[in-house]
Amino acid sequence: MSAPSRAGILSAVTKSEHPRAAGALAAMNDRSREIFRRIVESYLQTGEPVGSRHLSRVLPMTLSPASVRNVMQDLEELGLVYAPHTSAGRLPTETGLRFFVDAMLEIGDVSAEERRRIEADLRAAARDKTLDDALADASQLISGMTRSAGVVVTSKDNARLKHVEFVQLDPTRALAVMVSEDGAVENRIVDIPRGLPTASLVEASNYLNARIRGRTLAELRAEIEAARDAAKRELDERTARLVEAGLASWAGARGDSQQLIVRGQANLLEDLTAIEDLERIRLLFGDLETKKDVIDLLSRAETGEGVRIFIGSENKLFSLSGSSLIAAPFRDKEQKIVGVLGVIGPTRLNYARIVPMVDYTARVLSQVIKGR
Repeated sequence: MSAPSRAGILSAVTKSEHPRAAGALAAMNDRSREIFRRIVESYLQTGEPVGSRHLSRVLPMTLSPASVRNVMQDLEELGLVYAPHTSAGRLPTETGLRFFVDAMLEIGDVSAEERRRIEADLRAAARDKTLDDALADASQLISGMTRSAGVVVTSKDNARLKHVEFVQLDPTRALAVMVSEDGAVENRIVDIPRGLPTASLVEASNYLNARIRGRTLAELRAEIEAARDAAKRELDERTARLVEAGLASWAGARGDSQQLIVRGQANLLEDLTAIEDLERIRLLFGDLETKKDVIDLLSRAETGEGVRIFIGSENKLFSLSGSSLIAAPFRDKEQKIVGVLGVIGPTRLNYARIVPMVDYTARVLSQVIKGR
């Protein structure tokens, strides 16, 4: 699998969302850009502010500390850097990080050894395990390789089914048992008309099983809605209502049909540089427990091609914890997006290394799913 270009990896959507960064690029000369790049790269490596004296020694051009301070002041006025303390060095702002990622980031490549590991692990998981377990392995794999929290979200509505059965629980409720082609089993409770005979449950099961194999819930529901009149002639009225109620329960609200897999939160506790980092990580753990917010954020990564990057307060999920998400969608054999794989960590993630790794892992996962 060949390495894609930078444009192929990063979603173009990110650039259009930040016009201030585009204005900053036009306002910077080569000297300003080099000083800004050094500030950001030092922050990503150490998490510490960079002072003018240090920069004057490492810059490829000859500049006095006073001249460097003047440039840093200009960068601060552009909103790209800030001084955390009086007389301290500078750190990049979230706007600065976004500008760096969009305009200046030099994306690395996934090593041959890492590629072999990703392909071997994901293909082995897909061969020997259910899809849910394979996705959990993908989350664990990306977590371990990036030393961050790995996250995967996928919609259960995309599972292709092979069998369904209704089992009566009481006079007004039945248990719908769905078995997908990959062996996963899901149970849902559906309402049934009071007094519905057991024979109607059997008829509804038989009707769906004659049509369901290899289809997703969304495809089956659309087909039955299109053939509603014919279905009502084939089934009696009460059984037809049961079929419709069951499909509505299964293929209804999107938020109820998605599953979230998070692996490697412990990695977020490594390499803390200050007590404030620990507090931010505590807040992020709370965010990760809020399933809906994480799913909403990951779902935004489905709207564009390539990798999406969300930094800090660009999303409400990270408004307090000061974190970043790098995520990419994966697809099935019909090229439909069926989920998103990503990495959550502090804003000083190693973007150059992690962006191509997330992209490559998502592409391998797509190939694995297509081959199932």
